Amino acid sequence: MSLATKYTPQEVEDKWYKYWMDNNYFHSTPNEKEPYTIVIPPPNVTGVLHMGHMLNNTIQDVLIRRARLKGKNACWVPGTDHASIATEAKVVAKLKEQGIEKSDLTRDEFLKHAWDWTDEHGGIILEQLKKLGASCDWERTKFTMDEDLSEAVSKVFIDLYNKGLIYRGYRMVNWDPEAQTTLSDEEVIFEEKQGNLYYVNYKIEGSDDVLTIATTRPETILGDTAICINPNDERFTHLKGKKAIVPIVNRVIPIIEDEYVDLEFGTGCLKVTPAHDQNDKVLGEKHNLEVIDIFNDDASLNSFGLHYEGKDRFVVQKEITKELDELGCLVKVEQHMHKVGTSERTKAVIEPKISAQWFLKMETIVEPALKAVLEDEEVKFFPKHYNSTYKHWLTNIRDWNISRQLWWGHQIPAFFYGDGVNDFVIAETIEEATKLASEKVGKEFKVEDLTQDPDALDTWFSSWLWPISVFDGIRKPNNEEIEYYYPTNDLVTGPDIIFFWVARMIFAGYEFRDEKPFSNVYFTGIVRDSQRRKMSKSLGNSPDPIKLMEKYGADGVRVGMLLCSAAGNDLLFDEELCAQGRNFSNKIWNSFRLIKGWEVSEDLEQPKSAKIAIDWYQAKFQQTLVDLEKSFDQYRISEALMSIYKLVWDDFSSWFLEMVKPGYQQPMDAKTYKAVISFLEDNLKVLHPFMPFLSEEIWQTIADRTPEDALIVAEYPKTVEVNESLIDGFKVASEVISGIRTIRKDKNISFKDQIEFSVLNNDKVSTDFDAVIEKLGNLSSLNYVEEKVDGALSFRVKSNEYFIPMGDAIDVEAEKAKLEEELKYIEGFLKSVQKKLSNERFVNNAPEKVIGMERQKEADALAKIETIKASLSSL
Repeated sequence: MSLATKYTPQEVEDKWYKYWMDNNYFHSTPNEKEPYTIVIPPPNVTGVLHMGHMLNNTIQDVLIRRARLKGKNACWVPGTDHASIATEAKVVAKLKEQGIEKSDLTRDEFLKHAWDWTDEHGGIILEQLKKLGASCDWERTKFTMDEDLSEAVSKVFIDLYNKGLIYRGYRMVNWDPEAQTTLSDEEVIFEEKQGNLYYVNYKIEGSDDVLTIATTRPETILGDTAICINPNDERFTHLKGKKAIVPIVNRVIPIIEDEYVDLEFGTGCLKVTPAHDQNDKVLGEKHNLEVIDIFNDDASLNSFGLHYEGKDRFVVQKEITKELDELGCLVKVEQHMHKVGTSERTKAVIEPKISAQWFLKMETIVEPALKAVLEDEEVKFFPKHYNSTYKHWLTNIRDWNISRQLWWGHQIPAFFYGDGVNDFVIAETIEEATKLASEKVGKEFKVEDLTQDPDALDTWFSSWLWPISVFDGIRKPNNEEIEYYYPTNDLVTGPDIIFFWVARMIFAGYEFRDEKPFSNVYFTGIVRDSQRRKMSKSLGNSPDPIKLMEKYGADGVRVGMLLCSAAGNDLLFDEELCAQGRNFSNKIWNSFRLIKGWEVSEDLEQPKSAKIAIDWYQAKFQQTLVDLEKSFDQYRISEALMSIYKLVWDDFSSWFLEMVKPGYQQPMDAKTYKAVISFLEDNLKVLHPFMPFLSEEIWQTIADRTPEDALIVAEYPKTVEVNESLIDGFKVASEVISGIRTIRKDKNISFKDQIEFSVLNNDKVSTDFDAVIEKLGNLSSLNYVEEKVDGALSFRVKSNEYFIPMGDAIDVEAEKAKLEEELKYIEGFLKSVQKKLSNERFVNNAPEKVIGMERQKEADALAKIETIKASLSSL
């Protein structure tokens, strides 16, 4: 069978993915095998593949394919998240392009547009993952808005409410004026920004006196309801009990006293705006102050903004500063660095806002989750240093604001029968709610008397159930699948959602099943460019993953990304890494072509060199298997790949095939060929999780295979005891071979010409590899001698000296001059190293590692000088 001279992934990948799908290799059902389960971190339903997804899902595929090869019942559940804020924002933007405002639509009309958008754009990312080779159980694909998952969310809300863990109340929340919804504390990113500190005079009622306050937000003056001073501040004793007049609005407000006021900040006087600052709200409640909300939901000013009504807050900030100046109230403006909260999703500046919201109490729900990670280690983090991040979040946690002012999402199962904050009941259906309301109030209600809360639940309130709900474990807690697949094994995700998702899934696991959701969490790094910038569309520094795969092949991209992706460490992406992955694919393919090109004879006896080569490679392969197990146990996926890379590139392709290769136009003995094919197949098995397409292509080309014999379901190699002495013996042999080749090259001795070779075996090293040395060195003889050989070129490996007779063809004088020049250089180098080592200041202050390197240089130079002098003495 003739093979293509070049591996062409484009001709291979679709073929084998279809083959895997047609034969249903990815699908899992409960059986007698040990389960191995991963649930995908669900990407946004309208998202497209980016480099972070590529890294994350490649690692998951490596783990799932390896588990499948190891005989486990591998189940990788894919799916997407409805992403309330992001998706609703896209739908609203699309409607605006069509001249339609969300406010002009009913909820049902808007949701029809949202579902149309989801149907059009949803699932694209999952199709793209197939190009990567992701072996997900696509029959199990879930969407967080699926009917069964939505029902699970409602049941959980009702359960938590009935336990007293969910409550409704007016709280100061983080308001995103662009998405027009509240956000949890974790969805607010605080950034240090350059702003201004505005010093403004307020008149004291009934006098010509003024007091000066300092504020970063002059537009909120319109909502001031008090001025606060510290009772211990002697500067303002004369103001106690008096009132001030708010500029522009001329509202008379009390001057209150509270030790909360920082004596050192600004002027020591604090304007109090309870509707627009969390700390001001606390002061307002304590001193029974009026609350005046001056903002609309889009952060424009409402009627309390007087002549600024309808204008954006940032426009008003500039205009009101000008007006205050014209009124003579603005004292000065100073530059001021302060933290500004922005929305993680829309990047809009957050507006503190008092609003009726739903909250989940967190005080008790976090306890088992803390214990599981930090004490019992039922859930292990890789790298472990993320334990401290987890602990920090959970020990400083606040109640979770779970309601969002959105229509796209799971509508809160609360039904109102009156206008009071507590005039509601919680139920799955409006019919059930009507019955509950009638019982609660003691009067008969009809369905039309009740109104469901229009708000939706936070997206994370559905995704925190993901490992349970994808197996229907909320609705049917004892069903066969949840009992078999749960808890799942590994979670692969980014550290940026350690609190948003990872911690909350652990909360849910212990709350609803009294059990961990997964055993291990592998945190990938962030994919960054060579300048360490996070890859993003806005920066234009993120390549298109699909185009990368078209250029380098999916296997090449997978290898390129994984080679430099240590757990928890950021990946500095460079397209050259993908080229390296492609080159590795070509190396493997060319080695396969070499093997398939050999003729095989049943009549030939196996050469001694081939036998020892086979024994050595068996030992080397087993050593690599042991290393792989250790790497995977610690989730060092990059190290695991590097072990395979070195095994296949160096040990197999560069050394082993060279050792067993038959002579020019000569056949190979059948026994050796059988071993070569067996090793090739073992290589493919360990390669398959990382390079599924190439490995399956070669596997299927080696022999005619039935679907039961496909590589994807082959049996992973078993570990046996490693023959360390063979591995050590080859290390010496390879150095000897390299020494022979160096002399041949330096002395221009043709590699086709056989040469004599002698060994002064001071170390009494093994002679096991002599046949290999003879073959790869193209030696006419290999002789062991008791003393140095005159007139020979020599080199050292350990304490042994190896000699090659110089012969008449070598110019003795020229060789002598060359050696003397080299000796002079090495002696000079040695002198500089010894001078450094004799410097007490250097030895006492330099790191131990640096000193060790210098001592090694000294030892190497001394050995080299000895070898050169030995060569000179033989001339």
